[in-house]
Amino acid sequence: MIQLQHVSKWVTTGNVRTFLLKDINLEIKQGEFVSIMGPSGSGKSTLLNVIGMLDDADEGVYTFMEDDVFKLKEKQRGELHKHHIGFVFQAYHLIDELTVYENIETPLLYQSIKTSERQAIVADIIDRFNIVGKKDLFPPQLSGGQQQLVGIARALVAKPKLILADEPTGNLNSKQGEEIMQLFKQLNEEEGVTIVQVTHSEKNAAYGTRIINLLDGRIV
Repeated sequence: MIQLQHVSKWVTTGNVRTFLLKDINLEIKQGEFVSIMGPSGSGKSTLLNVIGMLDDADEGVYTFMEDDVFKLKEKQRGELHKHHIGFVFQAYHLIDELTVYENIETPLLYQSIKTSERQAIVADIIDRFNIVGKKDLFPPQLSGGQQQLVGIARALVAKPKLILADEPTGNLNSKQGEEIMQLFKQLNEEEGVTIVQVTHSEKNAAYGTRIINLLDGRIV
């Protein structure tokens, strides 16, 4: 599903090149649950952003579902992302001007789904996350943990083939965190969703079928 070959990304200051990712070779098969670990600044989020097509690399080849990502036009990448990838951000990235319901519905608006079907899908996921009472509120009216739950619900609503999660339980209490990890495990085992998560938590990492350790932009 995902194949990175000799992928590097750097920033240049003056004549000094600082590597964010260095010669990454990685293959992730459909249906895997991969945890990426490493200290702060090791390149974990950068790697996730490259896989999620939010960032480009400076070198190397990235193949996603047989498409050569770095050679695709922006619109083609957008289509791939829209139809196959759900992203759970550490910083939520909710739209403050939209209600909880509208935020969760947003990914479905980009797909040609009938209004009645869309309403049923959103109602189902709002129920699943126990946020029915919050559906008409706006993100600034929610706690950090509640915003994180809405962000996760939005990532899952369009039933993506791949979920990318950056510290998905970072803002949740331990009970909520455990529920989210159990949900990811269930999606992975029962529905075959591929999951790649970045985490500092060894407990969360253990939910994965494989752990990848990064240090200074390299896989160790």
